[in-house]
Amino acid sequence: MHTVWKGAISFGLVHVPVKMFSATEDKDISMRYIHTECGSPLSYIRKCPSCEVEVKWEEITKGYEYEKGKFVLFEKDELDQLSEQANKNISILDFVNLTDIDPIYFQKTYYLSPDQSGGNAYQLLMTAMRETGKIGIAKISIRSKSSLAAIRVLEDCLAIETIFYPDEIRPVSQVPNLPENIAVNDKELTMAKLLIDQLSTPFDPEKYTDDYRERLLELINHKVAGEEYKIAPAKPEANVVDLMAALQASIEATQQQPPIVTDPGPAKPAKKRTTRKKAASAEDNNRDEPVVKPKTTKRKTAKKKETGA
Repeated sequence: MHTVWKGAISFGLVHVPVKMFSATEDKDISMRYIHTECGSPLSYIRKCPSCEVEVKWEEITKGYEYEKGKFVLFEKDELDQLSEQANKNISILDFVNLTDIDPIYFQKTYYLSPDQSGGNAYQLLMTAMRETGKIGIAKISIRSKSSLAAIRVLEDCLAIETIFYPDEIRPVSQVPNLPENIAVNDKELTMAKLLIDQLSTPFDPEKYTDDYRERLLELINHKVAGEEYKIAPAKPEANVVDLMAALQASIEATQQQPPIVTDPGPAKPAKKRTTRKKAASAEDNNRDEPVVKPKTTKRKTAKKKETGA
């Protein structure tokens, strides 16, 4: 793994030297813009609209637009000095319960490993947090971006998750068209709870896959091989107006699934009888003389005579 940050965790007067590694990776399939006339990939040019010339990286600085068309400029050293001290330290401010943090706050996860001779302090912090069931709330600055962070134990490793500041979370009151004072039908609520109960299961991340990425990779492979590949049109979704009927149909669908998967039914006895018949036919074919049929005929004839008498 590539080290993305080096510093130390501090809580009280304890310092834990650590290295940071990205815990996740982006598996989106990147594509480039291509000129349809010649098939060449397009490049992006940094061009000044006033001078009408291409601008080199060394001629670029950062600026903040405080009014329309007016900027204050910053040298790289000025910005580096602002974040230099923050980049060196992860200061744990409080210890809280993980359940106290709403998932809306979480941004990105990183792994932390001990650096230099910090193994003992690292193990101490991890063991103490695991046994108390607490996570640490800290401040960290990564690539000039200051964030809050949650430090927690993940298996046998410390993980840090950057989280938004409260003023970065938009209030729910800004969401348009939220329902207000709408009464919920008791029967529909009961059926909705039943449906949720039937669909409830322990979280298993391995069962979920990126279907779009898989279909896109399949399409790419066919195109690379020069094969024609037609994508089946999506089935139109049913516009169910009756909510009760939709709930009932959903519950019935979940109830039908277990017997199909787990119950073998009477298939095994039927399979055995079929096997015996096949075996008997094979034995009859291998015999030189038909033995069974004459016996069966005699018994039938005897029964007929008895009936006639």
